[in-house]
Amino acid sequence: MEKILVAGATGTTGNKVINLLKESSHYTPVAMVRNESQQKEFENQGVTTVWGDLTEDVSNTTKGIDRVIFAAGSGGKDVVNVDQEGAKKLIDASKKERIKKFVMLSSMGADNPQGDLKEYLQAKQNADQYLDISGLTFTIVRPGTLNNNEGLGKIKLEKKLNERGEIPRWDVARTLVKSLDTKVGKNQAFEILTGETQIEKAVEAFQVV
Repeated sequence: MEKILVAGATGTTGNKVINLLKESSHYTPVAMVRNESQQKEFENQGVTTVWGDLTEDVSNTTKGIDRVIFAAGSGGKDVVNVDQEGAKKLIDASKKERIKKFVMLSSMGADNPQGDLKEYLQAKQNADQYLDISGLTFTIVRPGTLNNNEGLGKIKLEKKLNERGEIPRWDVARTLVKSLDTKVGKNQAFEILTGETQIEKAVEAFQVV
């Protein structure tokens, strides 16, 4: 069983990632936590935790870790220190431990930051670009607007989708977990929305493009 560090494990999408990893026969989750109450919450579920605050030093969080999912975000409150610099710190920590793959939850629009969310999208772009040149094996997942609808298990996936739309957090979480596979979207970024193709088929088809 490979150990998967989940940054943003206490967030809405990250928590869904944890639950999916708990059910996996290949992976076991390690939740990054910032305080004792978060630690107790996960440990009561039988989930291993590691202490780490993305605004501080996270260099020790990747020890013994095989792969990383970065699903953290500041909710627009501190995009530079969390979404951008926090991601960079975790990328550096992952390089130090030579982890097998880094899966980044980004956002549609991060390739061309503009509009009301420009500051957020710029921070995501900076983090994505840092990962791109890090030397790590990676996949960058860029969903449309997240909603809390029930996951359908079906998505539309392309390197660039020339449309806007929404996608349930459950389906984003499933895509992130599927992207842990080394071959899936290797060193690529792709966009996802709700669609008609089963998630597993969509990500596997993308790897041979």
